[in-house]
Amino acid sequence: MNTEDIKFDDRGLVPVVIQDAENGQVLMVAYANKEAIEETLRTAKVHFWSRSRSKLWQKGEESGNFQEVREVFVDCDKDAILITVNQRGVTCHTGQRSCFFKTIEGQEKNAPTFGAPRLGKTLEEVYNVVEDRKRNPKEHSYVSSLFQNGIDRILKKLGEEATETIIAAKNGSKDEIVYETADLWFHSLLVLAYFGITPEDIYKELARRFGKPKHKYRSSP
Repeated sequence: MNTEDIKFDDRGLVPVVIQDAENGQVLMVAYANKEAIEETLRTAKVHFWSRSRSKLWQKGEESGNFQEVREVFVDCDKDAILITVNQRGVTCHTGQRSCFFKTIEGQEKNAPTFGAPRLGKTLEEVYNVVEDRKRNPKEHSYVSSLFQNGIDRILKKLGEEATETIIAAKNGSKDEIVYETADLWFHSLLVLAYFGITPEDIYKELARRFGKPKHKYRSSP
């Protein structure tokens, strides 16, 4: 893209819409000047111009919730930018995945996503929120409190959820099994986040094992 072709306003700014590259969810809208666009293209991480602080800033520079650039689009009039991203963690300073989480009537409702939901994607989104609570503790957050209390507290909860899942299975209630397994998976994500392990690492390990007998699981790939 040639930044010289972009039609910046009289303040030297252009609105930038950020969209999740995987599910199409609109994550945020901010402004960029020529320098911010050039830094975004150079680093493949989204940069903006802060109107309140009059400075260049990189999304995630304080929170760690970076936006990795997938594609950059300019509209037909060349006075607006659309960037699709891989969002690390949450987008909004409130802890929401998207800055658009309320309707104009005030109803709590996240901006829509598109396409059929994917299990792996859901796990990754939950993991991103967990990772954000680890990096950016929030008052009254259950996840933040577990991280602050350390790995022993997290493992205690994981053990409790494993036991409750076993009991649910013994009871033979499908609804109970689903509920308790969701709790078990959720607390497993906390253990992964504590050690900096991602769901993708688990997917890769499962793929490495696929089609092999159990005694060869620990063999080198």
